Amino acid sequence: MLVSEPSKSKKASVTGAQALDKKDHGILALLQTDASQPVADIAEQVSLSPTACWKRIQRLHELGLIRKQVCLLDSRQVGVGVTVFVSIKTNHHDLQWFNTFASGVKDMPEVMEFYRMSGDTDYLLKVVVPDIEGFDRVYKKLIKVAELFDVSSSFAMEEIKYTTALPLEHL
Repeated sequence: MLVSEPSKSKKASVTGAQALDKKDHGILALLQTDASQPVADIAEQVSLSPTACWKRIQRLHELGLIRKQVCLLDSRQVGVGVTVFVSIKTNHHDLQWFNTFASGVKDMPEVMEFYRMSGDTDYLLKVVVPDIEGFDRVYKKLIKVAELFDVSSSFAMEEIKYTTALPLEHL
């Protein structure tokens, strides 16, 4: 069962393990594994009634711990089986340049993840494309967005571990 995302205005803030117990941790772990599970199944696994479990899931949404629930697609099956990590260096560190660059990169559907980094690399992108020619098209779009000093690309040869589940042991 998919639970709808609450409106942004209703979200409270939560820090760390604030107001969370073992049942909440169990619910979060189960939802990270398979959010399509019926609430009744989740409730049974954490020893709650379905209604109590549903209320907890709603509360976890309201607290902002659950941002949204989605389906994860198989990249190869949808034709974007090549993953490229792109390291970017720039000589520009002003807000106007950043806003232009960030806006342009966010508009590229092939860019799955986008980070501002510390160290030698200023920005790191995770890009998915069908093939090398597809990446070349993304690269050409990327260098049109803003002036860049250096762009270095690494093609993933093999996916050894992939997960969307965050570790919860520290809660």
